[in-house]
Amino acid sequence: MQELQITSSLDGSQEPVLFAEGKAGAPLLVMLHSWSADRFNHEKHEALAKQRGWHLLLPEFRGPNLVGNPRRSEACADELAQQDVLDAVTFVRANYDVGEYIFLLGGSGGGHMSLMMAAAAPQLWTAVSSWCPITDLEKWRLQNPNYRPHIEACCGGVPEDSAEVAEQYTKRSPMSHVAQIAQATVFIHHGKEDPSVPSSHTFELYRNIFLNYPDAKVYSEIFPGGHDFHPERAAQWFETFLSADSRYSKITG
Repeated sequence: MQELQITSSLDGSQEPVLFAEGKAGAPLLVMLHSWSADRFNHEKHEALAKQRGWHLLLPEFRGPNLVGNPRRSEACADELAQQDVLDAVTFVRANYDVGEYIFLLGGSGGGHMSLMMAAAAPQLWTAVSSWCPITDLEKWRLQNPNYRPHIEACCGGVPEDSAEVAEQYTKRSPMSHVAQIAQATVFIHHGKEDPSVPSSHTFELYRNIFLNYPDAKVYSEIFPGGHDFHPERAAQWFETFLSADSRYSKITG
């Protein structure tokens, strides 16, 4: 993989990404790193794209959502972080032979960010696969003490501190962007026994979308398992968009 420097269209900063070029005209797979990681998080999955001939893009989007990240307030789905992903996709499409299909994939913190990116640019993505995502930061802060100081550091405090801090929790949570997510094609997966992010995060988001936007192309699966991420399954779902012949079997009787 090669490292590229992408200029942010919002603040002009130089943001690193990893990129592996695929076949001419092939789809672009964008993989988003998890909560505590950086762009190298999914480097191990390069073969997933390579064996299919796809282009692979691993953005950094301001680094991990941790107290130790000096840019933590710009991370965690801040507008700057979201724009980093969009700017990286724009750069790659302008400079490499990328086809019409653009797939987005992330797990855990990357699942959170993938839903936020689905809301930010629902028409950009052919399909979005999100695994074990955090959908409500304020709830998760109370549910998982291990991540509480990091959430507070990213959002600037606790919601009770001020209306401005409370707004940070709201705007960085997919649950606040249901109408926009409903415009994208999204499959959300969550392990029922997830000890890190309760599966209720996915269930409640999907229920909200289903009740208010029943025709949305948003799907959900609560599977037997924990805080699990299955990129191969995601890639197999993405492949169904490349052919007119769906791989799904239909019940006829």
